[in-house]
Amino acid sequence: MIMLLPRKMMVAAVACALGATTMLSGCKEDAAQGAGAARQMPPAQVKVMTLAGQDFALSTELNGRTSAYHVAEVRPQVNGILQKRLFEEGSEVKAGQALYQIDPATYEANLQSAQATLAQAEADLVRAKADAKRSAELVKVNAVSKQSDDSAQAALKTAQAAVLSARAAVTTAKINLDYTKVRSPISGRVSRSEFTEGALLSGYQTQQLTTVQQLDPIYVDVTQTAEDLMRIKRDIASGVLKTDKEGNAPVTLKMADGSVYQHAGKLTFTDAQVEESTGMVKLRAVFPNPERDLLPGMYVRATLAEGIRPDAVVLHMQCVMRDERGNAYVYVVTPENKVERRNVTVTRTEGTKWLVDSGLKSGERVIFEGFQRTAPGATVEPVEVQESDLPAANPLF
Repeated sequence: MIMLLPRKMMVAAVACALGATTMLSGCKEDAAQGAGAARQMPPAQVKVMTLAGQDFALSTELNGRTSAYHVAEVRPQVNGILQKRLFEEGSEVKAGQALYQIDPATYEANLQSAQATLAQAEADLVRAKADAKRSAELVKVNAVSKQSDDSAQAALKTAQAAVLSARAAVTTAKINLDYTKVRSPISGRVSRSEFTEGALLSGYQTQQLTTVQQLDPIYVDVTQTAEDLMRIKRDIASGVLKTDKEGNAPVTLKMADGSVYQHAGKLTFTDAQVEESTGMVKLRAVFPNPERDLLPGMYVRATLAEGIRPDAVVLHMQCVMRDERGNAYVYVVTPENKVERRNVTVTRTEGTKWLVDSGLKSGERVIFEGFQRTAPGATVEPVEVQESDLPAANPLF
């Protein structure tokens, strides 16, 4: 039995069905439009550096400190009262220059006494020679006994020994008198005086009066790992690092303010010493220092030039990342603008750049900025980095 609905109710039911169909169709269209919009999102923009082969100057920077070429501690060699200081503190002095005057009165008197003793001994020698000569002539004619002649000859030898002893005493007295002037053993810059006038000094005392340091030339003592030293020696053996006839390598110096020292020096490998506690190797470089710009104790860096590597791949440090194991890697943009992770080997630095030993070649594009906006396998829009985008290098070391 079929029930017939009123006309008004049928019209309403048809309208509802049509509205539901329309709404469902609209939702499907919106979803399709959203999916299409997602598929049409532009690739992330990243800044890249295009690698180009270049000649790379290999160098090694060695931390070090300056030290005086010669150091002499000045001490008195005789006892006495310090009368006067004869130098200006901090000035340049010459070898043999008098620095202090010790009261010489006692030593002058000792010299006079030794000279008088010598004069008496020489007079006695003259008489002993005359007596020995006369005795030798008389004994020939039996005018004196042989025993008497022997005594005369013995007295002559005693007089001769007395003269030698007196002469030695005079020499000693002169030396001690000269020691009352305390002289500089070397040429160099004298430090401050540790004693003032009126002080009682003792010969060869423990505390020095002052110190003289030779500053031209000057030493630069540097430290290096044993591994780096072996590498440098291999470079010397292969001819990459040039040395002079004595085996010394040319080296330049960088001051604490970043400026380059105007004179070149020489680094010697003959007196290398290994610190047992740290395993570091001590090397010594010699630099001319005519202007006295270098003073003992200054912190410096010595740069050892090791040669040129042609067609080297150099990469900015900002491009290099490291994984949890410490392995270095970069993001490379392929010719299809796809991101690819690439492991690299970097061992040397020059300023803000790495020298790449393996993993990259000239012409490849490496992401410099925009790592967080991409991942391996993603498509990107590469933009070449500009010079203004590069961070400024630190002028200090």
